[in-house]
Amino acid sequence: MTTAPTNQHELILTNERFAEIADVISRHPWIGLDLEGNGRHRYPESVCLVQISIPGSNYIVDPLSVDDMSPLGAILADEQVEKILHSADYDVRCLDRDWGFRIRNLFDTSIGASILGLPKTGLGSVLEDVLGVDIPKSKRLQKSDWTIRPLGDEALDYAASDVAYLHELRDAMAERLAQLGRMSWMSEECERQLGVRFEAPDPQKAFLNVKGNHALDGQGLAILRELVAMRERHALNRGRPHFRIMSNETMVALSAKPDADLRKVVGLGPFGRRPLLDELRQALREGIQSPPFQRPPSPRKPRMAAEEKKRLDALKVWRKAQGEELKIDPSLIWPMPSLERLAWEPGTVDAETDAKEVRRWQVAEFGQSLLNVTADL
Repeated sequence: MTTAPTNQHELILTNERFAEIADVISRHPWIGLDLEGNGRHRYPESVCLVQISIPGSNYIVDPLSVDDMSPLGAILADEQVEKILHSADYDVRCLDRDWGFRIRNLFDTSIGASILGLPKTGLGSVLEDVLGVDIPKSKRLQKSDWTIRPLGDEALDYAASDVAYLHELRDAMAERLAQLGRMSWMSEECERQLGVRFEAPDPQKAFLNVKGNHALDGQGLAILRELVAMRERHALNRGRPHFRIMSNETMVALSAKPDADLRKVVGLGPFGRRPLLDELRQALREGIQSPPFQRPPSPRKPRMAAEEKKRLDALKVWRKAQGEELKIDPSLIWPMPSLERLAWEPGTVDAETDAKEVRRWQVAEFGQSLLNVTADL
């Protein structure tokens, strides 16, 4: 087993140098790409490092020093340059959020790992499985604050390791996918991945996304709304993520029992003493005095009768059997929402092939088989 040469990289700190290397990068048919953000430690989150690999070179661009990132946007938008990423969902959203950049021509090695049926899809596991490569992954560095400067050699080596072998991994995966006849699966899944966008949370509805809110009644929700607004103000003022201000568990507990003795409530941190204790009490009072919040009704699926459940069970058995035969996760075979609709109306397979969840490659590979199964239902 080999170890990635993580010390081979150049740190880019100026607009001028970035423009120079961007010109070099743009002439290559592919780049490896990864980002490091600071969401564990800062709020709002931002991109702190951009790692790029090309044949023979790894670059680490520091966007906290380089204030003109437009050359990266041009490269990402160039369809002639393939972008190789692992688990691109986060990166696609961050690029959209921070700079409005869009990627064209993606090869996501995490998607490739799923389509190949690899047991684990984390980058370290995939590199070991496909290439026999072991890259050191310090848990301490995984949780580090990438905002802090200067960056040490160990941190830069860690960041560079994420892109050092992406092209070699891509080629090995592409060969396997081609042998299995699954490159069309890969292309469509990567194209769908590029359609995601960053969606800023709605501050008026943020409290409804707090884990545990469903246990609260209307008055508790009104209190939680005030606590979430208070936490948001402090997160912005202090530049720290929400969980470092006050945990969801603590806010839900306070919302359920707003008259609790605050001296005995665990997890208040600085809100357990003045002057923030007074602000917490005021937020609780405002929530108590507010009208109970009426939770918007959630769309409910009609309850399945025995016949529909029997059909759905049969469709699940079919999907599982297909997955086992191809040695991939059954969820890749056909989307569950579509199977649920077919359990209600098994004669609508043709309509389901146009459903937004269903992929073209799924229709090509499994459409006829699914049609045969539903005919027997």
